[in-house]
This record gives sequence, C-alpha cells and structure tokens, in this order.
Amino acid sequence: MQHKSEQVNMELWREGQLYGDIQFMPFVDYYTLITLKTVAICTFGTKIMPAKYIMKTDDDAFVRIDEVISSLKKANPHGLLYGLMSFQSSPHRDKDSKWFISPKEWPVETYPPWAHGPGYIISRDVAKFVVQGHQERKLQLFRLEDVAMGIWIQQYKDSGQQVNYANDERFYNEGCDSDYVLAHYQSPRLMMCLWEKLQKESQAVCCE
Repeated sequence: MQHKSEQVNMELWREGQLYGDIQFMPFVDYYTLITLKTVAICTFGTKIMPAKYIMKTDDDAFVRIDEVISSLKKANPHGLLYGLMSFQSSPHRDKDSKWFISPKEWPVETYPPWAHGPGYIISRDVAKFVVQGHQERKLQLFRLEDVAMGIWIQQYKDSGQQVNYANDERFYNEGCDSDYVLAHYQSPRLMMCLWEKLQKESQAVCCE
C-alpha cells in the first residue's frame, strides 16, 4: 500500500529492498480500502506465490504461527475460514459508529458467518474464488473487510461448494490472554516481549 507522505513511501521502499518482506500496491492505505488489500492478498497467494492457505492479519496482531500450522493440519483444507468466528451478528445502524452500515449497503438484518479481522485463514479454493469473482466484477466490495470475506464465502457456498467454518477462541480480538494463538492490539515493544517469552519459556503468556 502507498502512504500519503512521499517520505514514508521512500522509507518503506528502502525497507522492502532490504528485507524483501513488503508487497507494494498502487493505492493509498485508507481504512475504507482494506477490502481491496484483502483481494490483493488473495491474488498474491494464488498467482504470485501459490499457497495452500492464506492468512490475513493486522500489523498490531502477534500470531503464533506454530499453533496456526498445527491447527491447519487437523482442518479440512477445502472451503475453510478459520479464526474467531461471529455466527450471529447484525449491521451497526448508528451513524456515529466506525462500523456504520446503511440499509442501502446491507438491507438484511444479519450477516453471514465471518471471522474477526485481526487474523483469519482461508483455504486456497476460497482465495481463488475471491480473485476470480473480483476479476469478473461479481464480488460485493463491502467496506468492512472481515465481514466482506464472510459474504464472499457465503457466495462460494451458494454456488454449491462445501464450506468449513473453524472457530478458535484463542484468536483474541481485544488484546491478549494466556494460551493465545493471536493477540491483538500489541505494540512493537509487546510483540518483542511475547516473542522472547515464547523463546525462553516456551509458553504463550502475555506481557501485560
């Protein structure tokens, strides 16, 4: 993603050149465009560096990749959405809410099942469906990215495909707790602390 500041863009470019761990995309990184970023992640994971599973996560989330991989080995690799699931949720109709959705955007009073945005995993077949749907202009570009993925997976299910929802309450949406797989709202300092605890103590314990 691009930044509004040219100086920040140059610093990101230098970091990307040094470590090779940044994929640049031709649009500014605004909250309302996160859904496009997710489509780009699916494109990257299916066409550029093909993967069996793709994980979307926030930059303030600390993820235990070892536990994710261990859980995926037990999961059905088809039609998978794995994370902290929300099976019964409704659109925010309060106009002051960050997550406000008007009846025009989503007229139904409930959402399909979706996984909370700090981190979730989809299988390759779902990612390919997302990429193809975007190319063919068949996807609804819903601005709440995590709910959008749930909507797309519902479309995948409606097309006659099998879908598997894997709920894992160790994906903590609002901070950290013992035995976490994902801890959200972690600063760089806390992330270093969590990493050091895993290395020294081999335990998933929080730093605060």
